[in-house]
This record gives sequence, C-alpha cells and structure tokens, in this order.
Amino acid sequence: MDTIWWVVIAVAVGLVVLAVLAWGVAQRRRSAELRESFGPEYDRTIDSTDSRRAGERELEERKRSHDELDIRPLSEAARARFTDDWQRAERRFVDDPELAAREADSIVRNVLDEEGYPDDDFDARSAAVSVDHPDVVERYRHGHEMVHGNGAQGEERTENLRKAMVDFRAVFEQLVEPVSEPDLSAQR
Repeated sequence: MDTIWWVVIAVAVGLVVLAVLAWGVAQRRRSAELRESFGPEYDRTIDSTDSRRAGERELEERKRSHDELDIRPLSEAARARFTDDWQRAERRFVDDPELAAREADSIVRNVLDEEGYPDDDFDARSAAVSVDHPDVVERYRHGHEMVHGNGAQGEERTENLRKAMVDFRAVFEQLVEPVSEPDLSAQR
C-alpha cells in the first residue's frame, strides 16, 4: 500500500475517534444539564426507567410537552384567593382531616389549572410540574397518594392525611410564590 493510503486510513480513523469523543462529551453535557434542571426528579426518573438513556428521553419529552403549554403566573387576586382557601383548609384539619386534605389537593390542582398546567390526568400534570418545580413534584405525588391511594384506617389514616397536608403545603407555597422579576437596574 502506498503511504498516501495509510495517511487516508489514519485520518479516517482519527475522525471516527474524534466523532465518538464529541458524541460522548455531548451526552455527558446533556445528562449534566438534565440533572441540573430536574434535580431530584432526574434520579427518580432514571431509577424508574430501563436505562439512563430512556429516562433522559422521558425528561426531554416532558420539556418539549411543557414548552407547548401556556404557563402563566398567578394574578395577585388569584394568589390572595388561593391563600384564603388554603388557610381555611388548614383550619379545617383539626375537625375533619379527610375533608381538609382533599381540599388541599383540590386547591393545589386549582392553582395548577389557573397557571395553565394540563388538567387531563394526574400523571400528565405532575410531569409538567416537574419541569418548573422539580424540588416539590415528588411531594405533590406523595400527598396525592396519601389522600387517594392509601387504604389506611383510623390513626394511621389521620397521620397519612397530616403528611399529605404538609406535602401539599410545600407545593402550594412554591406555586403561589410571586415570580420575581429580574433586577434590570443592576445591569446598567
């Protein structure tokens, strides 16, 4: 073989190696961005799928679906109305924990509806919430499970409802927190 063919082969092999390295770097960067964006939800999703690649595809699909939504901040009037509703539900807990926890779940769902999250089913709603609120979406799921999917009775049921209220409170507080506007004066 001519020297020129050896050079061509070496260049081709070098290009393949560079392409594989670039692909690996891009995959690691993608994983790091998803991990940073989704926080604890990244690990939960990866653990619940067959592979890291499948979990990351699911998270990317959530982002794409979320980008199609018209998510909007609550108005001050809505924020005040929901805060009043929340305070009533918390006060009701002492006398009727079941009703209070169901109201808390409903209030969180109503806030999400008002903000523009999907209202078709719980899984779609929680997937969309995970994009904006990855730090509390697991608490949203847990609270919902404590209210709707738990067959406990008596004191155990009351304790589960208390846990649901605590979980829903964390979600509620993050949802109704006013969106902070960037300080443009500091950029001048």
